[in-house]
Amino acid sequence: MELGGGEKAAMSLNFPKGFAIVFEPVTHSSLFLKVDGEETRERRNLSLVFADAHTHSGTLELQPGPARISFENKADRRTMPGIWLHSAEMDKLTNTRRPFLTATRLLSNQAFRDLYRSGTFDPEQRFKITSLTILFTDLRGSTALYDRIGDLAAFDLVRSHFGALLEAVSAEGGAVVKTIGDAVMATFPTPDRALRAAMRMREAMREINQTRGGEDLALNIGLHSGPCLAVMLDDRQDYFGQTVNIASRVNELADPTAILATKPIIESSEVAQVLSESSYRTTPRSSQLRGLSDEFEIFEVREREAAAAA
Repeated sequence: MELGGGEKAAMSLNFPKGFAIVFEPVTHSSLFLKVDGEETRERRNLSLVFADAHTHSGTLELQPGPARISFENKADRRTMPGIWLHSAEMDKLTNTRRPFLTATRLLSNQAFRDLYRSGTFDPEQRFKITSLTILFTDLRGSTALYDRIGDLAAFDLVRSHFGALLEAVSAEGGAVVKTIGDAVMATFPTPDRALRAAMRMREAMREINQTRGGEDLALNIGLHSGPCLAVMLDDRQDYFGQTVNIASRVNELADPTAILATKPIIESSEVAQVLSESSYRTTPRSSQLRGLSDEFEIFEVREREAAAAA
């Protein structure tokens, strides 16, 4: 039903054993009715009042049988209270629901980061992300580039490079976390999206170089996936943990001829599908990552022609 400000209404129902939920979406008021015990013919009277102030959820017990619920709207706006009785249809709806939005998906959304920036969560909070794919890039030879073509031309070229990378990240449902000099850190909810973004980046660099008639832009790309912490650092959303460290170290070993990816990336079934539909192939290698004592298995992901030449 719909109630204008100051209006009253009533509803009579026969409550079966089980439960019912009274919910008003405008004021976010709710009441859980636990219907249990011996059925009665005596009518019970309930009264609910809606106000502008948020009312926390409550629980009320009553016996099966007739009841009259009175509603009063003391808010300055209309309200729309409703009653949902427990049924097999409700069980089916609640038991078959699937998660739609996760912290990984939300925090890896570029539009969300742009809109909310530092207002997402308290600086003292830490969120454990069970699985996040992290991509690092680095522009190879940028210092020599500035020396060779001059500050103004180099700045315009680097800015074009940033625009192309942001477009590639956004196209695959990822988000740029930060830029560090001419390097980029981005996150993705799944490994396949990160790999597709990396492929887009390589193609974008190729197109920019062809347009300029040179090979000024050479991009290193490293990928890794795993658990990490979502934190607030310097008034922005950031990530912390060994997964981030490994992704950064992998990128340090990369060169412009191939994307470097770790085993968790390559073992993804979605990544296998992406590779099977592309002109890229993988080559495993063991490398020593800075700060880690053991050798780490890394895969070079390069286009078939480049792989043959290598």
